[in-house]
Amino acid sequence: MNSSDLPRLAAELEEYLGDPHDPASRMPYERILDHDEREEYPYAFVNLLQRWGVHEYNIPEAQGGLAGNVETGFNLLRLIARRDPTTATALIITSLAFLPAWIAGTDEQKQYLSDAMKQGSRYAWGLSERSHGSDVLSNELAAEKVPGGYLLTGEKWLIGNARVADGLAVFARTRASGGPAGYSIFLLEKRRTPAGAVEELPNERLHGLRALDMSGIRLDGVFVPDAARLGAEGAGLEIALQTSQVARTLIGSIALSAVDTALRITLDFTERRVIFGRAVSDIPYSRRQLAECFADLMIADAVSLGAVRSLQLVPEQASVWSSVVKYFVPTLLETTMSRLNIVLGARFYLRAEPHYGIHQKMLRDMLVANFADGNTVVNLKNLALQLDGLLAAATGPAGEAQATAEQRVATLYGLDRELPLYRPWDQELFSRGRDDALLAAPAALRALGEHAEAAKGDDREWLTRAAAVAAELLGAATALRDRSTALRAELGREYGQSAELFDLAKQYCLLHAVAACLHTYLRAVAGDLADPLPSAALLLLQLERLRKQVHPHETVTDSRVVDEVMAVLRRLHQENRLFSHWQFQLAERGDLSLAEI
Repeated sequence: MNSSDLPRLAAELEEYLGDPHDPASRMPYERILDHDEREEYPYAFVNLLQRWGVHEYNIPEAQGGLAGNVETGFNLLRLIARRDPTTATALIITSLAFLPAWIAGTDEQKQYLSDAMKQGSRYAWGLSERSHGSDVLSNELAAEKVPGGYLLTGEKWLIGNARVADGLAVFARTRASGGPAGYSIFLLEKRRTPAGAVEELPNERLHGLRALDMSGIRLDGVFVPDAARLGAEGAGLEIALQTSQVARTLIGSIALSAVDTALRITLDFTERRVIFGRAVSDIPYSRRQLAECFADLMIADAVSLGAVRSLQLVPEQASVWSSVVKYFVPTLLETTMSRLNIVLGARFYLRAEPHYGIHQKMLRDMLVANFADGNTVVNLKNLALQLDGLLAAATGPAGEAQATAEQRVATLYGLDRELPLYRPWDQELFSRGRDDALLAAPAALRALGEHAEAAKGDDREWLTRAAAVAAELLGAATALRDRSTALRAELGREYGQSAELFDLAKQYCLLHAVAACLHTYLRAVAGDLADPLPSAALLLLQLERLRKQVHPHETVTDSRVVDEVMAVLRRLHQENRLFSHWQFQLAERGDLSLAEI
């Protein structure tokens, strides 16, 4: 589908699901919280969304589905997750289980799974094991070759949807010695094995996503035919890593949505609650907290926007973009959520409060984005392995790679630009030093300076200050490169596993985020976004929030900037639009009475 169709599609889904605060809507917070309290899998909500056709946007067009843009599926998940991250996660899991077939399966396998998903079948992604966690090359579940197929023996644990799924894509050892070429992926249809052959492990009770099925399976010589192998024998690791790149990019939708909902209901409180003769929103400290939380959310939105679109436009860079977004977005937004807790006060702690009870669920649920499909350490390590090449390219002389990146960022961050058809098999495991966001950042800085010179009034001042902050932060890339070189010489073999290298990877993520904010703003100026975006004040506050990660005790933003950003936030809230550069129109809300706050 075209990018221009996405706002219409989002509005249709929102209208279908209705106001989540309305108990009579199709997916109300009241019922979502009840499922969560009883830890009951949300069959009704999954079925509801399948009836609407949300799964069609995860099925390739070649197999009769509607999936051409990852961006579409990502944003539909955001709209679902703003109501219930559990339901969104359950849907994500089925999509991920299909990806190995999409990446490496035959046309027949893709069609088979597409037809099954259209008929309502659920699938799980059988990757992790109890004793090995993220160390997939230590996985023990074995696939023994026998005439006509394989015998699967072993256990998979902490698998979402494992018990409720009709089948699983299983990562299995096909070579006794293991190693990078020692694993393959198989489709295990649970309902087509002999009775009792697939032992379903007990559901694990969770801190967040309490209604999700998180369990596992145990197999003892379960036969699967040769036709069940997805991709070539020995290609399992590469396929699994490509699948993880998508998972790491999509899971950020949970964190974005949780904070969107938390900020929205916090504003419901602060706009109407009067303390000491004024609304909480107008108390200077609370006002700053709200504006800064909004800026943090919009930083995460910009980072996610580029990462999602990069899967289609620059799949060869997926290893970098997916790891940056997977580390940076949940880490940033976890802190943002904590600040919203303070503004909302005691109400955030109440589980059954009629209007604000959903906040505590969002607080718990969003944490899954920190560890699912590769935790913080895994993603920083992936960046650390590529850091020298990335920094060399970002700080080297301008060349063809930089010129190409400058052309591509217009599409990477341009919501009005069409993307090529998604081809997941083109994703690569190493980027060879390429990160278009950073490569195109110098040109973005120059463009921002030109906008500042042409601007009038406050915008001129704010854009000038934004350009200065961005230049300061991006200028640290050279020091980062030099520090990396010095550490390598100092630590020798220990360099690759050193804590210092992981800290450098964190700093690289910050540089990428700065670039993402610049590109998103510049494309918004050039594009067709609706008021109140783009906003020079918001860009300045975003960059100053990023600078605060380097200089945590400095506060430079003045009250005029805070007031202007608060005006943007207020307008999006009053007009009931998503807190995002997309600004999707949300379902119409009923009136809030004073009794409800």
